[in-house]
Amino acid sequence: MSTATVAIIGRSNVGKSTLFNRIAGGQRAIVDDRPGVTRDRHFAATEWTGKHFWLVDTGGWTTGEGDSLHEAVRHQIQLAIEQADVIVFVVDTKLGVHPQDHEVAVLLRPYRDRVVVAANKADHMPDDHSHHAFHELGLGDPQPVSAAIGKGSGDLLDRVVALLPAAPEQDTEDLIEVAVVGRPNVGKSSLVNRLLGQERFVVAPEAGTTRDATDSPLRYHGQTLNFIDTAGLRKRSKVEDEIEFYSTLRTERAIQRADVCVLVVDATRGLETQDLKIAQATWARGAGLVVAVTKWDLVDAKNTQTAEQGEREVVERAAFLGFVPFVYISAVTGQRARRVLELILEVAAARARRVPTAEVNRVLQELVGRNQPPQTGGQEVKLLYGSQIGTAPTTFAIVASDPDAIPESYRRYLERGFRKAWDFTGAPMRLRFRRRRGRGRG
Repeated sequence: MSTATVAIIGRSNVGKSTLFNRIAGGQRAIVDDRPGVTRDRHFAATEWTGKHFWLVDTGGWTTGEGDSLHEAVRHQIQLAIEQADVIVFVVDTKLGVHPQDHEVAVLLRPYRDRVVVAANKADHMPDDHSHHAFHELGLGDPQPVSAAIGKGSGDLLDRVVALLPAAPEQDTEDLIEVAVVGRPNVGKSSLVNRLLGQERFVVAPEAGTTRDATDSPLRYHGQTLNFIDTAGLRKRSKVEDEIEFYSTLRTERAIQRADVCVLVVDATRGLETQDLKIAQATWARGAGLVVAVTKWDLVDAKNTQTAEQGEREVVERAAFLGFVPFVYISAVTGQRARRVLELILEVAAARARRVPTAEVNRVLQELVGRNQPPQTGGQEVKLLYGSQIGTAPTTFAIVASDPDAIPESYRRYLERGFRKAWDFTGAPMRLRFRRRRGRGRG
């Protein structure tokens, strides 16, 4: 990443996610009064006084031994510290200096020149002087702040951006938002880790390890792919815990903001009803779609026909999936994982493609010449001309003498013809039929 990064760290339940939300704007990270809610590093593009940086939320520092999840979270925190340009160390003024604060301080000593101690929950400043107790951590002057109500946040940010290195601005014109979606525990985080080339997300054997939708940018072939790893989507009836409910909302919002969605499907279970619903939601939203069938290395007795047969069965359940690229991968071994990146670029390019009006009309006339629109009530239905009126999603407008008389089957015929003429693989397409205004000629 060319843009600087600012990592927020500290022990559990000191208000790290509240501060993250205060700085990033809006409820980007899940906030709950139970410790351990935030597990992964959570990215947000942020700006203050004209300086742009990635803000990174992290899980709470714990000292539990023998717990694989706690060990994974600690590893995430260490990675965030090593990679950050500025580290915001959040402590709790209401509870005072905690033994775990000292543990984190020891971890931060080698990086003290880029650490700002944020003494949080100082709700009654300037009369509250409790932040001075944290001088004993040996990391410089603590900055009092109240993340919950916003007091002192501007002063904190002034100190943060003063430490940021000069960095070139990231070109947002080539940014592709990629949501990695699917049911819980199908290997979404493992896939993103493989693509990013590092353990960016917590991966543990317990289902539901990822709770937030987290962002990680990757530069690939001259473009920035911003990966949004999401908590798995389940049926609403199975979402009982409040945190899981909010995680589901984050996933749905990730789909809403995505340019391309990568639907991860477990090869050992096949495309299930919930997978199909996620694919339908993505397609209806207008985002591009790639289906990554993971754990392909675990499928027994497969041959060259296995994938083709599986795709035919899937298309019988949802015809639009016939326009979607499938890739068969193993996130563990890395088999064909890089093909996912190539398909993301191809689908994003297809979603942004524009076809000249003359070319649209040439293909439209050829399609009508081969197969005339059905006649209704003895009246001839004419398709007069067409043009592309939008991208992302691809949208064509076709002027007709009687739009209401064009059946769905003929609309599908035109879409297949357009797709055959131009490469719109993985990109949803909309056909809008409009009535000719006035009498006109012809």
